Amino acid sequence: MTTPLAKKLRRMIAAAGPISVADYFSACLGDPEFGYYRTRDPFGAAGDFTTAPEISQLFGELIGIFLIEAWKAHGRPAGTRLVEIGPGRGTLMADAQRVIDRLAPELAQSATAHLVETSEKLEAIQRETLAGAQIKCHWHTAVTDVADGFTLLFCNELFDALPIRQFVNTEDGFRERLVTVGDDGALAFCAGAATIDRDTLPGHAVAGDIFEIAPAREAVMAEIAARLRRCDGTALVIDYGHLESGYGDTLQAVRKQEYAGVLDAPGECDLTSHVDFQALGTAAAAEGAKVWPPMNQGGFLLALGLLERAGSLGAGKSPDVQQEIRRSVERLAGTGQGQMGNLFKVLCISGADVAIAPFNSLAGPSGGLS
Repeated sequence: MTTPLAKKLRRMIAAAGPISVADYFSACLGDPEFGYYRTRDPFGAAGDFTTAPEISQLFGELIGIFLIEAWKAHGRPAGTRLVEIGPGRGTLMADAQRVIDRLAPELAQSATAHLVETSEKLEAIQRETLAGAQIKCHWHTAVTDVADGFTLLFCNELFDALPIRQFVNTEDGFRERLVTVGDDGALAFCAGAATIDRDTLPGHAVAGDIFEIAPAREAVMAEIAARLRRCDGTALVIDYGHLESGYGDTLQAVRKQEYAGVLDAPGECDLTSHVDFQALGTAAAAEGAKVWPPMNQGGFLLALGLLERAGSLGAGKSPDVQQEIRRSVERLAGTGQGQMGNLFKVLCISGADVAIAPFNSLAGPSGGLS
């Protein structure tokens, strides 16, 4: 499929040569003219994919409960900055605020909410969603724009949307994977000249293996961890990915709720890849943050009371509503092959040595403070 962005990329490659996967990734999502997130609302049933907050209010409510527990663990500080990076349609922030206002009015009354968003279109949707928010909301284009202060930060499906670099194992060793224009005029992959330090590779590799690194993701995590060390607080990161670094091509495109070819329709598809949680944890620990071993999303939500809250939400409702709630619970917490409860991971980091449920039930923290 020839898209306006595909034409633009072909012109760029013709003029300057092949581009990295990271540059292709960034252009597909953030090109000022034709980038996916610059031109549309991709969320919900009418979009290209559905995130957990859009599946059920249960997800955001349980995040709100987690934030309350984190606030208590830190000694109930006043003036909390409630920060969400990549807030989607604002649904998660709205659901979390509703629970905080009901269960922790002291927190709600002294807190301010900060949404970090680079898309003007999505910001407009968020402002509409949060028009009646219990906690006053502010918008920023970077987390560094949020004033210092005790911070409770959360993000859902943020890191998967940050670019990656890929290296492919060739006869000449690992070479960076690039995007070029093939003989047929279509975008195609090729191997470039840049290599990678073999000490960073996770064990034995066979021909054709691909290793992914994400300096942009690690930089964002380092910034979050540095803020928590400076201001105190806790951050919660939820995304799909793997617990340990390894080989594999996880770059993928989604269009109209279905997978598409990564190079087929740039600018018209959501481009993502699986998050390396080991690398994120290492980046946070390097800044001195306390890093808990990640949990599967299913276990995290169940530990926070997903079933109990679902039962309460469905009490007295029609059989159809109760069935819909049960389906939502299964979508959020199911741990079968490819289900969100297993595929998605939850990482918690803190700026101080505090015990926060449900992570304090795990074996000790890794890295950083102990």
